[in-house]
Amino acid sequence: MIPDDSRFETDPEELVPDPPGLPEDWSVATPDPSDRFDVARLTHLLRAHERHGRGWAGSGVDDVLVEVSEKGLRTRENVVVRDPGGEIRAWGSVHDRAGGRMLFVHVVERGLDDVVARACSDVLVEWAVGQARTVGSARGLDVQQIDTGAFADDDRQHTWLEASGFTRVRTWHQQSRPVTPDEVGLVPDPAAWESEGMRIRLVRRTGSGMPDEDDLRDVHDVLEGAFVDHFNSWEETFDEFLHRLREDPGHRWDHWWLAELLDGDEPQPVGALVANVSESTSGPDGSYVSYIGVLEAARGRGVAKGLLRTVIADAAARGRDRVGLEVDADSPTGAHGLYSSMGWETTYVTESWHRDVPVTD
Repeated sequence: MIPDDSRFETDPEELVPDPPGLPEDWSVATPDPSDRFDVARLTHLLRAHERHGRGWAGSGVDDVLVEVSEKGLRTRENVVVRDPGGEIRAWGSVHDRAGGRMLFVHVVERGLDDVVARACSDVLVEWAVGQARTVGSARGLDVQQIDTGAFADDDRQHTWLEASGFTRVRTWHQQSRPVTPDEVGLVPDPAAWESEGMRIRLVRRTGSGMPDEDDLRDVHDVLEGAFVDHFNSWEETFDEFLHRLREDPGHRWDHWWLAELLDGDEPQPVGALVANVSESTSGPDGSYVSYIGVLEAARGRGVAKGLLRTVIADAAARGRDRVGLEVDADSPTGAHGLYSSMGWETTYVTESWHRDVPVTD
């Protein structure tokens, strides 16, 4: 269940009473999501962080509001470092992602003096460690993992994370594939099609237009089962899963597919794909595969390939020019080879960095 109230500590002074190394008159506070200047400043910091790390910025105001809005604060908390003039120079955000796993966003302004920038980073990390203990205690855990990301070419971030007790644990290839209009014919109909005892279809919609809950639960169950043995897989409740995916600015209910085997008396859900919209300000939008999973017992029957062909055909039908996804560089499933054979290429690389925090000293 999603808690009615946040598990996090909302007062940064409780966690960082004496900010380490900050210049005089700099302060630690929470951002104001109703203040358009705060939101604009956070967006600017995040986009500059992305441009430095991979060469271009993709985030916008909606992505920032996912982190700082009142709705987002049910499972998130934020902190900022302000200079004497009140300008935000650094931003940290934590997300109670699943039992045992807390995500951490760590952004410090580019161009700051090295000593000041490092002090800002130390403040963000100290605050995040305090939040890890707080949320871990609320969940009844002995150890709470902090999971943060970095671009592969961001040496400054790597240096800070390593010095703060984080360990680089995984590499991820962020991939994209072009889509052409004629690929609408890759499958008979992206909404539903069958072949050789397999059916791929969109989740059903009720009379109100909302998705069928049984179908949504099947998607959740398939993905939980498909990733149970994968790297850093943590059990996520159905409510947590649904709440998190609906927060994404690109979320659309008509981008959720189920794959079913038709061998028995009843269709058996064995695969699922959840995609969203990647909006563009300078050309056609794209589709992005947030999740694709196939139960181990059904692998080797073309389920994953069928789901991918479906999302490509759907993108072509919508006039989109690309489909993106993320793949674990060390995936044991052979996913990298499948994606490569179907035209996906790596556009940039990211890393996961972890730190395990004892909940009680």
